[in-house]
Amino acid sequence: MQYSSIKWPCRIGVISDTHFVDAWFDDTLIQSVQEQHFQGVDLILHAGDLVDPQILSRFTTCPILAVCGNMDSPTADLATRRVISAGPFRIGLAHGWGSPKGLEQRLLNEFSSENIDCLVYGHSHMPTCRWQGEQFLFNPGSPTDRRNAPFHSVGILEVADTIQGRIIPLD
Repeated sequence: MQYSSIKWPCRIGVISDTHFVDAWFDDTLIQSVQEQHFQGVDLILHAGDLVDPQILSRFTTCPILAVCGNMDSPTADLATRRVISAGPFRIGLAHGWGSPKGLEQRLLNEFSSENIDCLVYGHSHMPTCRWQGEQFLFNPGSPTDRRNAPFHSVGILEVADTIQGRIIPLD
């Protein structure tokens, strides 16, 4: 488990499931997302399945934090889960595993001792932006592989007096 603290209030760009085999060939998508959708964000969160960890160096507009997904090679640089503090809020970041059915509950169980206010996750490629009780659940979908989702997507989290999210369709 890795812990980080960021400024507050803040805007956070969220991306997951990029599945880039070679980040250098996917520069156009990364540049487009940064210029059009992540303009002015304070931080970028990548919820795993980078595949090529070099993708992290392609995001140049602000700091980026990432976690290891089930398609990523385990490295010392990428934890399987993180907790990020932003003012009074705690954001849990993890990828996920197994069937999409029950995914959110499995991940919430992983963070049960961390008292998180928001869960940012990936794996299912299905964009999610909703409250479940006292916790905000946010999955940005995938910008490269929509699977059963209605569109390719990324997301924005706004953390101020509360946590709000927005899914951004890319097509």
